[in-house]
Amino acid sequence: MPAAQPRLPYDPWPRRPPSAAEPVTVNLRKAPADVEIPWHSHDWAQLAYPIAGTIRLATADMAWIVPPLRAIWIPPQVAHTVVMLGQVELRTLYVDTAAAPLPLDSCRVVEISDVMRALSEALAASPAPADPRRGLMTALLVEEMRQAKPLSLGLPLPRDRRLMALCQALLDQPAADLSLEAWAARVGASSRTLARLFQKELAMPFGAWRQQLRLSRAAALVAQGRSLGAVAAELGYASPSAFSAMFKRAFGQSPRQFFRQ
Repeated sequence: MPAAQPRLPYDPWPRRPPSAAEPVTVNLRKAPADVEIPWHSHDWAQLAYPIAGTIRLATADMAWIVPPLRAIWIPPQVAHTVVMLGQVELRTLYVDTAAAPLPLDSCRVVEISDVMRALSEALAASPAPADPRRGLMTALLVEEMRQAKPLSLGLPLPRDRRLMALCQALLDQPAADLSLEAWAARVGASSRTLARLFQKELAMPFGAWRQQLRLSRAAALVAQGRSLGAVAAELGYASPSAFSAMFKRAFGQSPRQFFRQ
């Protein structure tokens, strides 16, 4: 059985689980700044996306930073925790397993199209499941989810407690510029051991993991309208041009081009 869903005092809107008769329900959420939702899971699949602010979601072995108009797909029975990065308003779409349009074995981040967003808002405002338009909107929304473009915003997480301490510290402070040797002294392992663990557990070196984290956080900051200079400074880059070059190498587009789409 999955863990019980946390009861959150700030969450006044009723949340309805999906069913065969109503395979998608849309739930409106507005959380206090920086609140953390403890570990839990659902009997149904879920697509969660911020319309304002950014969320950080983690499972046992991965973490994702999800900016506005990007969504995280969470299959049934997957335990996860969520941190609101600042003030967040989001939509959570609960999807009946039988109607799931995306894989049921892993989480992923996808783009939210204008059509998906419009359909979600329309379903949230729809007065009753018996509304004949609701079935048509639901069917189109499920198909839009199926066609949604996946994005590489995931970060693998380790099992080793020492490496996890390092990764968690960087998740909290992505701009931290300590060397692996300096981190070794803090977490109680040699730099050689940490380097080996990065390759063994995360299949990438320390520098690559930190860059992927900064990319994910940068995506959230740019989506909030922050200037490239402010983003570069917050994430520890020497200049906006250095940050833009790194972003373009990873995503194939400049930050402005990426989010203009």
